[in-house]
Amino acid sequence: MAGRNRPRRPDATQDTTPDAGETRLTGLPPVATPEARVLVLGSMPGAASLAAQAYYAHPRNAFWPIMGALAGADPSLPYAERLARLRAAGIALWDVLAHCVRPGSLDADIAADSMVPNDFARFFAAHPRVRLVAFNGATAAQAFARHARATLPTGVASVRLPSTSPAHAALRLDDKRSAWRTAIAPFLERGVPAS
Repeated sequence: MAGRNRPRRPDATQDTTPDAGETRLTGLPPVATPEARVLVLGSMPGAASLAAQAYYAHPRNAFWPIMGALAGADPSLPYAERLARLRAAGIALWDVLAHCVRPGSLDADIAADSMVPNDFARFFAAHPRVRLVAFNGATAAQAFARHARATLPTGVASVRLPSTSPAHAALRLDDKRSAWRTAIAPFLERGVPAS
């Protein structure tokens, strides 16, 4: 495909227009308060999330059941209330990519040369209490390492967690929840659910 190898960067002087027939996706804004201590990063919202303009909107995604156990953000609650519970627990949500080209929802289908990262330098400056970046799956971790690693402040840890995507069925929900709890719970605001 023509232009497939041209570099794409979040620089206004670079052309980030997709090739003919491709759709450039734009992610969601961050969900955070200045007091956030954990930043959960996905790669790019899936089709269901983009259509709903809501993080982790696919009904089989394990994110909200896991956050229900960790922060009281149960999937049965209205979306706005789930976000409020995450904020109260000190959890921020965002994605590594601001823009990309991806047919469908699978991370594996993201065109590598179309990845444009979010402005993490600005995010970390506005959220100086973040102490952990938790990557929701391998693609998010790899994209951050490739495009934004230099923006990670000194003293901020990072961890790659099992993807909550329904496409990642290698682990049972209980195993995913356990891995997420082990990594994130020490950074959460006191008083959130322990189980």
